[in-house]
Amino acid sequence: MAASLYTFAMPGFIAMLGNIKTWLDKAAAQGDEAALVEARLAPDMFPLARQIQIASDAAKGAAARLTGTEAPAMPDTETTFAELKDRCDRTIVYLRSIDPATFDAGASREVVLTFPNGGGMKCDGATFVTGFSVPNFYFHATATYAILRAQGIALGKTDYLMHMAPHMFAPPETAQG
Repeated sequence: MAASLYTFAMPGFIAMLGNIKTWLDKAAAQGDEAALVEARLAPDMFPLARQIQIASDAAKGAAARLTGTEAPAMPDTETTFAELKDRCDRTIVYLRSIDPATFDAGASREVVLTFPNGGGMKCDGATFVTGFSVPNFYFHATATYAILRAQGIALGKTDYLMHMAPHMFAPPETAQG
């Protein structure tokens, strides 16, 4: 069975937004929230809060553009972990409301995206999702993870992939001779 464009993107967006919420819980228990919200990997990179906002926007934007609908407006005003987690929750609710068939039908829809600097891109929906939305989403999710790690928050690969926990199993015990 071939995977649909919807299954390529939406479940991963939903899972990773859930993971981000858990990372924020761990960060709250281990660090200074006000400092972490403003932490950056490099001076010319966005801080933690903006990374999460952009990840949310990337997921919402993919859903809206492929379905030909409006994404819920979410002004980028979050300054606390609670507000960022709420944004993740609202994004997840929206993504879960997307009809897979309608999303997949948008594969050939023309997508025109204008960037804040005035540049942009124009392509079909499938190219937009696979070539831009998914990589852009994971860039910002990974930047979020990396900022927290760089600030000393104890996160590991299992935290990044925690959505896969139901599918994990322990290695078989080795025989003692």
